[in-house]
Amino acid sequence: MQYSRNKLVDIINIRPNDIEICDVTLRDGEQTPGTAFTSNEKKHIAQELDNMGIEVIEAGFPVVSQGERDTVREISNMGLDAKICCLSRAVITDIDVAIGCDVDIVSIFIATSDLHLKYKYHKTCLEATECALGALEYAKDHGLTVRFAAEDATRTDINILKGVFKMAEDRHADYISIADTVGILNPSTTQYLVSEIKKDIKTDICIHCHDDLGMATANTIAAAEAGAKQLHTTVNGIGERAGNAALEEILMSLLVQYGIDRYQTTNITKLSRMVVEYSGIKLAKNKAVVGDHAFAHESGIHVAAILEEPSTYELFSPELVGGKRSLIIGKHTGTKALKGIVQTMGYDLNHGQLCRLLEKVKDCTHAKRGIPCKRLEEFIKEIMLVD
Repeated sequence: MQYSRNKLVDIINIRPNDIEICDVTLRDGEQTPGTAFTSNEKKHIAQELDNMGIEVIEAGFPVVSQGERDTVREISNMGLDAKICCLSRAVITDIDVAIGCDVDIVSIFIATSDLHLKYKYHKTCLEATECALGALEYAKDHGLTVRFAAEDATRTDINILKGVFKMAEDRHADYISIADTVGILNPSTTQYLVSEIKKDIKTDICIHCHDDLGMATANTIAAAEAGAKQLHTTVNGIGERAGNAALEEILMSLLVQYGIDRYQTTNITKLSRMVVEYSGIKLAKNKAVVGDHAFAHESGIHVAAILEEPSTYELFSPELVGGKRSLIIGKHTGTKALKGIVQTMGYDLNHGQLCRLLEKVKDCTHAKRGIPCKRLEEFIKEIMLVD
């Protein structure tokens, strides 16, 4: 078993050519409080993303510092298959810096909500938009692919948002980007918003979701269903506040739900562990796809079934994401499951011995956290010695 397809979504067709991934770990992921990647760490992550087949890598925000500039330029010149993108404010000096970094794509952002316009820019929407459109035209004149991003788009009046995007389209933006900056969307409102934008805008749409309500992955998939082209992710879902849509969850959702299998998913766990090490941000044990418990089983009924056919309780094989299955011995373990585990360890106990072993397991003070195999082996040897 590699994975089980969800046939319920066969009526919704996302074709491989309909979408692309833009991973923003090196920029938005690095904006996680207390996180800063070294230049070499950024290059290692970029290489792994490229190995997985990610189409676009957002390498950083080069105007931040000379060091950031140098790193973005170095990543641009690594010879990766992925297109390299960088973030830019809606000012000409930022575009010049981006040009000097040899990037393929520049993402020009401007906030469009009344809240941001009033308290951050102290400008009208027209004043702010005119600056951004000027930067867009300048970038296009200098041969860059341009993504025109509306920050806080999801708290912007939809007619105003359409108008801003239409002006960007008229100036030949290559992408327009919907940023759910504070994670206010849900899957239904995401589908509605993207569908409404597509009625008037023919330019490819990007979706950039934050996870403040825990729906970034679901919202990103909903956007893809509605016709969004470029899906933004970060490894392990890191990012500002509660983070962004998680790359590993998006890739496996695309595979299981829609059969999109062009990404090298066997590198997922390796990349996840790399980002944990570099960022210092630990994963929750029950984190989907890459958490320690993603393929861990303790319940006796579950373990017994897993030993016969893993797909009974695993949606996809751990090997598909470079992970490993673990069978936990604890208070929920039954005789049948215990027998299977013991046999995989190379021991053959009779029924009476198994019952005594199970009693030891359940009485063990460590059962609350599960019994490690080394301790279980000690129990087995004690029982066999008595017999």
